[in-house]
Amino acid sequence: MTPQELANLAHLRRARDFIDREYARPLDVPTLASQALMSPAHFSRQFRAAYGETPYAYLMTRRIERAMALLREGMSVTDACMTVGCTSLGSFSSRFTEIMGETPTAYRQREHDAVTAMPPCEAKVRTRPTRNKSSRIREAADDSAA
Repeated sequence: MTPQELANLAHLRRARDFIDREYARPLDVPTLASQALMSPAHFSRQFRAAYGETPYAYLMTRRIERAMALLREGMSVTDACMTVGCTSLGSFSSRFTEIMGETPTAYRQREHDAVTAMPPCEAKVRTRPTRNKSSRIREAADDSAA
């Protein structure tokens, strides 16, 4: 990698870390691009090239991940939605269902004893939402084969 490519990657990481920290705030591409010291269009292209998804898709995946933890603790779907920074319960539920393959209500009502028995670092890895449904199916098959 050239020095410029390394610098761009460092700026993109700064923006991604900002999303991870500030996911509950209203974030838009211009705000994220300013964190990466890039124009919004260039930032969007570079982010997708580096991380395989758009900045908005990454933000929503992080929000869903945080909402999952809140739902496991028993928080209501509406409260979890608002706590993670989503303003529309319908959009949140649709995105949650798209990513997780079940509604937030169904996820909340399901048993999560296995997750609570795991060390937190392992639970975070095992419960991380995956946008690619085929990889989620493959992971489940790998787990059952093990």
